[in-house]
Amino acid sequence: MRTSKPLAVVLSILTALTVLSGAVAVPLLCRPFYYAHIQALDLPGLTGLTVEQIRQAFDQVMDYCLGLRPDFAAGVLWFSQSGASHFADVRTLFILDLCVLGLSLLGLAILFVYSRKKQVRPWCFRGHGPGFWGACGLGTVFLVIGGLAATDFDRAFVVFHALFFPGKTNWVFDWREDPIILLLPQEFFRNCALLIFVLLLVWCVILVAADLWACRQRKKRLEACPPCLRAQV
Repeated sequence: MRTSKPLAVVLSILTALTVLSGAVAVPLLCRPFYYAHIQALDLPGLTGLTVEQIRQAFDQVMDYCLGLRPDFAAGVLWFSQSGASHFADVRTLFILDLCVLGLSLLGLAILFVYSRKKQVRPWCFRGHGPGFWGACGLGTVFLVIGGLAATDFDRAFVVFHALFFPGKTNWVFDWREDPIILLLPQEFFRNCALLIFVLLLVWCVILVAADLWACRQRKKRLEACPPCLRAQV
């Protein structure tokens, strides 16, 4: 079976994109994660709303941000045009993340079928496969980002919005005009970031461990082969 360096590079990139977009998608799609914060952060006491009203407001906002409804709504809460405009920007990012996840998974599936059909496998750079390098690259970047965010989350929060919403200030909410912000306290966003970070690290560790195990298996097979056949393994 022949090997391919371009295949290894593409697989590394697709693996990293799948892990990243998949980790981000979890807090977007797992609504019980938010529901668990309602009582924990005493949102009913903070807003004067019932648990059901808070859930309804959050569900309508997320339905809009995920493209499940055409118009922005926030349950019984009013909102400004500026606030709705920010959630329109958020909608673009959320849908983009889900598209990246879907396309990355599709790309991995297509390359898997292609490699089987064409009898080609990815080149192992320094003895390691695409999963190892994708995980190492992604893990290194987010360890640095996580370390910086841990030292000053408020600053990281501002930098994040400056990067993803360049030139805009509509993400700075006035609760009197957009009370929905009271249902989305910074502690919730911090916990979302922690969840994403933990999921990223878990998957990176799994990919690295799987690659190291595969390397040991390849080495054992190579040592078991007659010298004349080792070059073909």
